[in-house]
Amino acid sequence: MIDKTLPLVDLHRHLDGNLRLETVLDLARKHRVRLPADDVEGLRPHLQIREPEPDLPAFIAKVELMSSVLGDEDACRRVAYENVEDASREGLAHVELRFSPLFMARAHRLRPECVVASVIEGAEEGARALGIFMKLIGILSRTFGPEAATLELDALLAHKEHITALDLAGDEAKWPGEHFVPHFRRGRDAGWRITVHAGEAAGAESVWQAIRELGAERLGHAVRAAEDPALLDYIAKHEIGIESCLTSNVQTRSVRSYQSHPLSLFLERGLLASINTDDPSISGIDLAHELTVAAEAAGLTENEVCQAQRNAVATAFLSAEEKASLLAQRRASQ
Repeated sequence: MIDKTLPLVDLHRHLDGNLRLETVLDLARKHRVRLPADDVEGLRPHLQIREPEPDLPAFIAKVELMSSVLGDEDACRRVAYENVEDASREGLAHVELRFSPLFMARAHRLRPECVVASVIEGAEEGARALGIFMKLIGILSRTFGPEAATLELDALLAHKEHITALDLAGDEAKWPGEHFVPHFRRGRDAGWRITVHAGEAAGAESVWQAIRELGAERLGHAVRAAEDPALLDYIAKHEIGIESCLTSNVQTRSVRSYQSHPLSLFLERGLLASINTDDPSISGIDLAHELTVAAEAAGLTENEVCQAQRNAVATAFLSAEEKASLLAQRRASQ
């Protein structure tokens, strides 16, 4: 179902939810972190999802365990590089990696600004070495509250020229976006693009708020936007991208099943929805799986999958020149 004339693009991939299991074990030994198992296959059921989790916080708990091994700046640099390397091995032409500095810093009390610097160094080194388009998106983790988000934002702004966009992620039900309006005003003033997790664990009103008050140009997940036809019309009219993550939404019980996922509806209504991975290591998938196996399970037609691929290029946080170069690079490889 994949259109091989188009570049493979992943717009919604959490760097801190995509560590190699071998790396988790290696870093755990180095930093004396106790894990539930000391070999890859023993660790897999603790970090990779086999059955849908009870809710989004249960999913996030696996990411917390995975990130608990980030014991120093070198570890952050390493996993950032490996994320780019893995994207390249998957055949991705462009990947947008998002990360929460505080989430990564928390277990070992690292300085968030040093985490940001290390992630930038590792990811940019990987992009240069492997010849892949890559952008970094800074996350404010709403789970820790507005005051912590200010510390996180300050850490990102200290390196603002290396960050492309700002995101809000975490416990959407407990911490609605209204608590973070000033933070996103600062992000927009810095010249960053804006994407927001919304409509994943809260309703359509959360999506409206992300657009109207936070300035979202893209929406992470937004599955519950389907509850409001007027909202869908608005998203379509204003060409706001939707970063759909099929398997992740099933695993977090944001949707009941692949068949009930609204991605097909989004595409039918002309929304700029794309297909992405979210946390590939946690979910045990890659982008090819989402474009084939997951898309088929969700009832998408071949034309809809191709449209989702085109939408990914259209809504990527790339300049017009970068998009032209990305497409030209793909044509040259045919």
